[in-house]
Amino acid sequence: MQAEIDQLISRITYDKGISGAKPIIRGLRFQVTDMLEMLANGMTREQILEEHPVLETEDISAVLFYASRILGNITFVNTP
Repeated sequence: MQAEIDQLISRITYDKGISGAKPIIRGLRFQVTDMLEMLANGMTREQILEEHPVLETEDISAVLFYASRILGNITFVNTP
C-alpha cells in the first residue's frame, strides 16, 4: 500500500518556471491548491475530470495523499 501511495505522490512535482515552486500536478500548470479548492467547494471527481480533461483520476488521489502527508508533518502550537 505504501508503495502505491508513494507512486501516486510522485505525480506531484515542482517547477519554479511554472508555478514559482508551488506543488503542481505532473508538471502541468495545475496547482495542487487549485484541486483542493475545487474539492472543498463540493466538486466531485467526475466534475473535475470533465472540466479539466488533462487531469486523470490518479491525480486527484495524488493530491489528497500529498495534502495528507503535508498536514501530517505540521505541528500546531497554541500560544496564549
